[in-house]
Amino acid sequence: MNATLIGICCYVAIQFAIGIWVAQRVKAESDYILAGRNVGTAFAAVSVFATWFGAETVMGSAGSVYSDGLSGAQGEPFAYGLSIVLMGLLFAAPLRRRGLTTFADLFSERFGAGAERLAVLLLVPGSILWAAAQIRGFGQIFSSAAGVEVTTGIAVAFLAVVTYTMIGGLLADIYTDFVQGLAIVAGLLALFVFVIINTGSPIDALANVEAQRFSIMAAEQTPLEFIEQWAVPICGSLVALELISRLLACRTPEIAQRASYFGGSAYIMVALIPVYLGLVGTSLLPNLEESEQLIPQLAQTYLPTFFYVMFIGALISAILSTVDSALLACSAMVSHNLVQHIRPIKSERAKVWAARLGVAGLGTLAFVLALSSESIGDLVELASAFGTAGIFVVTVFALFTNIGGPLSAYVTMATGAFVWAVSGPLLFDLTAPYTSGVVAAALTYPLVALVERRLEGQQQERS
Repeated sequence: MNATLIGICCYVAIQFAIGIWVAQRVKAESDYILAGRNVGTAFAAVSVFATWFGAETVMGSAGSVYSDGLSGAQGEPFAYGLSIVLMGLLFAAPLRRRGLTTFADLFSERFGAGAERLAVLLLVPGSILWAAAQIRGFGQIFSSAAGVEVTTGIAVAFLAVVTYTMIGGLLADIYTDFVQGLAIVAGLLALFVFVIINTGSPIDALANVEAQRFSIMAAEQTPLEFIEQWAVPICGSLVALELISRLLACRTPEIAQRASYFGGSAYIMVALIPVYLGLVGTSLLPNLEESEQLIPQLAQTYLPTFFYVMFIGALISAILSTVDSALLACSAMVSHNLVQHIRPIKSERAKVWAARLGVAGLGTLAFVLALSSESIGDLVELASAFGTAGIFVVTVFALFTNIGGPLSAYVTMATGAFVWAVSGPLLFDLTAPYTSGVVAAALTYPLVALVERRLEGQQQERS
């Protein structure tokens, strides 16, 4: 067994140890889902950063920039990083003030049980796709380190992350996020330093990059395509379960807001390293068959063994912190917002086990998707877009207005999802299906709300 594989195994073992230690403190559903709602600023900020800084940030963004220049970084990392900062500006404090257990509780509280269940059905697939992207990234790293097929690596990744996630819940996730966040920063800095040592000044390296690769907008990209590239990660991330679950676990609304600001700012700054490596990567490792392998290949080429093992551990960190967040968040919604309505569970211990079993079942679906996908980036973009156009619009109206009722929520969520699906992946394959879904939903909600008001008025007149 080589040193890298030993390092990966040791690193994963440490995560399991932390999970088992924290699991002893999990006594109730709120402990497992919300870490007792007692998370402070430092842990929350690092957890937000580590949760969002996954395989797509390190490998996906570097690969996109390697292939397309700076225009490949529009969504990841720039728009995704901006979305976290906007979360602090817009949603973090209002969501935390409501004392929700899951994001779907907002829909239950504001529009009723039917809207709550529809929201779950639209949001959970996106989290499963997000988890699938991380499992695929883990599998690619394991495949490169162990010299096995990517499918074998994905299978190993599935078993590791699902078992790890089931154990400790959100509290274990946040503790390990702190370690994982520091690890990924240290690992990327080490790679950056050694690449510079071996290739010279970063300014000189950038000077050799072709001018057109610095354009943030691709030459053939239309303004509408540009808007779509930013709308998907921003609007989709503002209603992402993985991010919202961290904010709901914060001790106060102010901590939730600060965590978003600090976490988002750190995300953008650290993500500039993969962007830089993607830009100069064409001269360092030309003609790569698979662009997403740029970062692992650079690490293998330029890092001494000890630092290479540390870096691979950092990548594993990024992936573990993201995939367990995705599985925990969607499992919490399934168990708390669906199972509890279908078959009420009174025992807190039984509620915890329902959430754990949900992790296992949803993790299996993510594994199947990871095997069938061709790239991490495709999974991430689909995860952000799936079903969230209408959810985003309804969330804005629910948090900041008293306009509309259950019918407005139902029709808007369905309209957003339908327009996105029909104009995009299912039928027409238009330029901006997600933007179309958001615009359609934004027009639908106030119109249906007006109809609701008139119907209520007519009903009151009859009575």
